[in-house]
Formats: sequence, structure tokens, C-alpha cells
Amino acid sequence: MKRVALLGMPNCGKSSLFNRVTGASARIGNWPGITVDLMRARILLGSHMVEVVDLPGIYDLNGYTEDEQVVRDFLSAQPVDLLIMVINAAQAERQLRLFLQARTLGVPIVVLFNMADEARRLGISIDRDAFTEHTGFAAHSISAKFGDGVPQALAQIGHMLGNTVASTPSFDALAAADLEHALDQLAHQCIDTPVTLSARHTDRIDRAALHPVLGPVLFIAAMALVFNAVFLLGAPLQEGIGAAFDWLRSAALVPLLAPLPAWVSGFLIEGIYNGVSTVATFVPLIVLFFFLMALVEDSGYLSRAAFLMDAFMSRLGLDGRSFVMLVMGFGCNVPALMGTRIMRARPLRLLTMLTIPLSLCSARLQVFLFIGAAVFPAVWAPWALLSLYLFSIAAAVLTAWLFRKKFASREPFALELPPYRLPTLRHVLLRGWHEVRHFVHRASRFIVAGVALVWLLTHLPVGVDAASTASWAGQIGSWLQPLLSPIGIDTQLTLALLFGFVAKEVMIGAMAVIFGQETSALGDTLAQHMNIAQAYSFMLFTLLYTPCLSTLATLQSESRDWRFTTLAVVWPLGLAWAVAWLAYTGLRALPL
Repeated sequence: MKRVALLGMPNCGKSSLFNRVTGASARIGNWPGITVDLMRARILLGSHMVEVVDLPGIYDLNGYTEDEQVVRDFLSAQPVDLLIMVINAAQAERQLRLFLQARTLGVPIVVLFNMADEARRLGISIDRDAFTEHTGFAAHSISAKFGDGVPQALAQIGHMLGNTVASTPSFDALAAADLEHALDQLAHQCIDTPVTLSARHTDRIDRAALHPVLGPVLFIAAMALVFNAVFLLGAPLQEGIGAAFDWLRSAALVPLLAPLPAWVSGFLIEGIYNGVSTVATFVPLIVLFFFLMALVEDSGYLSRAAFLMDAFMSRLGLDGRSFVMLVMGFGCNVPALMGTRIMRARPLRLLTMLTIPLSLCSARLQVFLFIGAAVFPAVWAPWALLSLYLFSIAAAVLTAWLFRKKFASREPFALELPPYRLPTLRHVLLRGWHEVRHFVHRASRFIVAGVALVWLLTHLPVGVDAASTASWAGQIGSWLQPLLSPIGIDTQLTLALLFGFVAKEVMIGAMAVIFGQETSALGDTLAQHMNIAQAYSFMLFTLLYTPCLSTLATLQSESRDWRFTTLAVVWPLGLAWAVAWLAYTGLRALPL
């Protein structure tokens, strides 16, 4: 089988090309000797079965960031038949530097000038024939976003693979290459760039988006719009899926399992089925959230938010990259923690890693969506969710400010602002699908085992009332109750928090088992069990307290310091209790 690797700078559209070429067949690859997982997929190109690997975006093959080290390690350890060099055509003069380094590796290369449509709008033209004549490497102009030129490029790549032999690149010639001279020469011969690029529309938008006062207001308004759309569009889907699962339970599952012993049918129905079906009801909300966030991110707006926040973040000992990682943490804390490898200074990286677990990740989001819809009035629910995101950011700010001197760093910050783009529907669906699939895959590893364990703890020893104080679960909850009762969290909710430490995805499924309710009835039960003050306190505590096991494992593996990992557990736990107590005490004093 042939192997092809995609190489390029950040924001060149490399991952967009990978998604278009591989569709939904991509998966995470764990490579021997490589410290991070890489996206890979197997596709048919011509008569060859080809493994396509999406390498991290880097600026320099000689660089010292961990992403750059990962690329070097991969290319040194994994023989490749061909490199696909993806270059942003609108920034070709600068991005050709990486190509000039790559061509010394001794591996066949095909150069794809991506975003050719944007380059044309900016008046930039690239002479591909002249490029091939001067470099000896084939080149194509494509648009990964719209698919223009991609089939032709793939056809030539498939043809070239018939004459290639997998080889390990040599990095010996990199230091000797006269990059600057070769880059004056190549750009002059092959690229026609106007003296000034027209950016009137971008400038007009940025006057508002990057305004020091109006910019943050617009960002909050954009997020509020996303959250309201999630609730508005997702609620009917959530109710429909819940009703379908309830019908399947009563019409098929209960009669089918009736002949089994009571404890077996109870475990399968009340434990496994109730937990999984409850989680399934808020999958539409998660899907909508990821799709809408893909729209915001692909438009180029999130990079503006990072630029806007850099001046403020620098006062906290962080920079704009830290803000990007915090935003990435809204999807999942684990890849956001791994993304800090782009930071060369260890103190800056550690301080950023300390703040990331405070981001409201998608696993926490499902808990808040469910409780918000069940307990809060429909008009309040979106704003309650927005306030949790603001609390998440505030907690990260406070954490960075308090620990900024302990993790002081002077690493400079550089951020590339991509042009504003109108995302295509296909691109957004693919991006959203990859996020959702990753979420479902990760959740499925924990949910079944988690809800099964909850059922066992709430029904053992044999003969006790389910979830009573005599059960093992009740005993654990009663032991912790004095610590959490001041913030309105009772024994049953305490147990849900315990399982949330394993994975936040388990919490709603655990509640279904703890309260012994069907999918559609759990929301009504929670509404009767908790008032608004208790619900909001519980959500705040869930937002800030101890990160899940996978996040904790990543913190340890990335920091390689148990003292830092302990700090990342103890500090959020204390902060969560203090914030929840203030909210619970304050809300109880209001006439709600």
C-alpha cells in the first residue's frame, strides 16, 4: 500500500483538502514512535490503495515547536511515497519557504496551490508551468473548499504513485539550503502579485470586529445567537427522539426481557437502556452546536477574537494562542491541551494548560442543555447557558491572573488573520460530522460502563431499596454530603458528580439510573427535585470542579509533572465550591 503525507503551513486549507478527499473515512492514527495521534484515511487513487496522512500545520521544518518535531519524527520514522505540499495561493510568496525546505528531503512532491479562487479575487496569479520548469515539481491550482481542480490533481498523483518507492526523507540538506535567495528567485519567476491588495470589505468588518470595546460585545452577541439557535432548533428534535426511545422500551424491550430474572431485566432496562437513551436525546443539541461553531470558525471570525484578546491575555501572562486553545476547549479539553505544543516556552504552556480544563467542553454542555431545558423557564435557559460560558472564561481569567507570576514567560506572539470566508455547506457538514463522531466515539467508551456501574452501586447490596441510603451509592453520597449540602447538592446529585469525574458524558445517564426514570420522565423529575438555585449551583460546580479522567491523564502526559497535575485538580475543586456557594446563597435570597 502506498503512503502519502499532506504537508503545509497553518491555515493553508490542508485539513479541508483532507476532508474533501477522504470524506467520512478518516480516523485517528496512533503511530509508533510518534507522541500525538494523526488523522489518516485509506482511499483508492487510480489503481493504488493509498494511506493519506494529515500532518500538523507547521511553519518551519527546522523549528522547535512540538508540532514541528512531530512532523520531523513522522517523516524520519514512516517511509512515504509522496508528499502533497499544500500552499495558500493568496500567501504563496511566504508559504513557498516550507516547500523549499521540503524539496531537499529527497521525496517526490506535488504542490497544490489551494484557495486559488481567493488568490484570483486578490489579483494574484501563479504561473504553474514556470513553477514546474524552475523546480522540477508538478503543481496544480485548486480550491479544496469548492473542489475545483481537485480531481485533476488526484489523477496525476495516482499516476505518479505508480513510479514511486517509499523512502525515508533525509534532513541533512536543510541547514545548507539558501532559502532566502531561492525564495527571491522563485517568487519573482512564478508569482505575479499586485503592489496593493484590495481588502476594503475585510477592513470594514474588522473595524467593528477588532474594536477594543465593540469587538467583545459582538463576540458575546454572536455566541448568544448560537446558543439560542441550539435551543430553538434542537428542542423539538430532542423531544421526538425521547418519545421514540420510550416507545421502543415499552413496545419491544420490556416484553422481550420479561422472561429474565428481575435483576437482569432491571440492569438491562433501567441501567443500560435508560442511560444510553437519555444521552441520545441531547445528541441533536450537540450536533447543532458543533455545526454552528464550525460556521463561526470557518468564517475566519475566531482568529479575530484571538487577536482581539491578545492584549488582554498578555496582562494575564498568556497570549492570543492561549485564547484559541480555550475556545478549542469548548469542544474538548483533551485536543486543546495537546494543542499547547505550539508554544515553545514551558511556563506559558503550563499556565495555558492550567486554564483549559475550565473551558465549558461539549461533555459538560450536554449536562447543562438537559438540566437547563428541564428546570429553567424556556426564556431563561439560553441566558443561563451563556452565563456559564462567561463564568468559564472568568474562571480562566482569574486562574491565569493568580498564577501568572509562578508561570512567567516572555515568548512573542504571532497570529495569522485569514480573510473572511463564506463557509460551504459541505465543508461545515464535514467539519461538524468529524467533531460529532469524535464526541460519540469518546462518549461511547464511557457511557455504557458508567451507567452500568451506577446501577450496580444503587442496587447493591442485594435487597436494599434502589438509590437509598442503605445502598453503596447512598453510603458514598452520605459520606460526602456535609461537604456539598451548603451549596444545595444532595446525596443523589453528589453521586452523579462522582461519576462525572470518570467522564462528564456519564452524568445524565447516571441521573436516569439514580432516579429510576425513563428518558422522557427524567426532565420532569429533575424539575421537581431541584429549584433554580440548586440547579444553577449544581451546573456551576459541574462546570468548574475536577476535570474528567481523560483530561487528567492528558494533563499528566503533557506536563510530565505530578505536582502540576495535582494543582490542576485541587484548584478548580476549591474554586467550584466557592463559586457555587456564592451563587446558591445569592439566588436563594431572590424571589424566584
